[in-house]
Amino acid sequence: MSGDGAAVEHRTARDPAMTDVAKLAGVSHQTVSRVLNGHPNVREQTRLRVRAAIAELGYRPNKAARALVTGRSQLIGVVAQNSTLYGPASLLAAFEQAAAEAGFAVSVGRVNVLDRNSISDAVERHRDQRVAGIVVIAPTASANDAVGAVSAGIPLVTVDGDPERSTPLVTVDQAAGAFAATTHLLEAGHRTVWHVSGPPDWFDSAGRIRGWRSALETAGLEVPPVVPADWSAASGYRAGQMLARMPEVTAIFAANDHLALGILRAMSERGRTVPHDVSVVGFDDVPEAAYFIPPLTTIRPDFDAVARETLGLLLAQVGDGEVGASQRTIAPSLVTRDSVAPPR
Repeated sequence: MSGDGAAVEHRTARDPAMTDVAKLAGVSHQTVSRVLNGHPNVREQTRLRVRAAIAELGYRPNKAARALVTGRSQLIGVVAQNSTLYGPASLLAAFEQAAAEAGFAVSVGRVNVLDRNSISDAVERHRDQRVAGIVVIAPTASANDAVGAVSAGIPLVTVDGDPERSTPLVTVDQAAGAFAATTHLLEAGHRTVWHVSGPPDWFDSAGRIRGWRSALETAGLEVPPVVPADWSAASGYRAGQMLARMPEVTAIFAANDHLALGILRAMSERGRTVPHDVSVVGFDDVPEAAYFIPPLTTIRPDFDAVARETLGLLLAQVGDGEVGASQRTIAPSLVTRDSVAPPR
């Protein structure tokens, strides 16, 4: 008898609703909605209170009902190059995690080339899925041009795009990171710093050149010619072989950690010790950087912060229905290890 009663009680019990969460948290149901949608204009204390109420009640948003009301799914489309480069791959992973925490799934449209046709096709495929919004990871000039050609009418945010564009954009402050790396080498006593750059069509590369040059000019020091490269360790090795033959080179800022790795090997083969003969700083703080010989001083981008800001800008467009020109620039941090020392 008691078992039948329990079954009836279970069938008639009401699942917690958004109004229950609002009542327990002491906020409006609109505030609960903003928290669920990752809206940036919610105080952190309020956000935590709402999250605690959700957890206590076991509230689960009715995604099917929300999709019927809004005409969009709980799905976000991402367009990204089919690449294993650490920066873009890390950005994508961080965004997928941030979206999942906000209750969204992510559909990734990978393209082999970041050109207008490829990006436009990927965006249209996402639109066919009735995604809530689209994120384009656009680190190159060709990708930036393609984003400008995407038809309006859907929330869209660019990541690592052109900082000069007046469209929603989130990016790492490449110039600030390069300035910090170069200044760290100068503060160690080096009279100038050489730079091994990334590819010329990448905004990351251009920003890091600007920051490096600015640090040297601010200090009133000689600005050596840029040593061009790509993002690979092999390219860094080739640049390092040349620089290792130049006794005046005592400090190098590499545009990423893989370039730095190639430089370290080239210096070792030429009998130039890092950091006693040559100091080296990288950029990205790849997981292996702490295990290079010597452990690499580098610049660490905050990919989690980039992902959160990207999601916030996108969902603000979803909620307001307006595409603004908001931009967010995330400062990286310097990670000091053993690859920098005063010059002999």
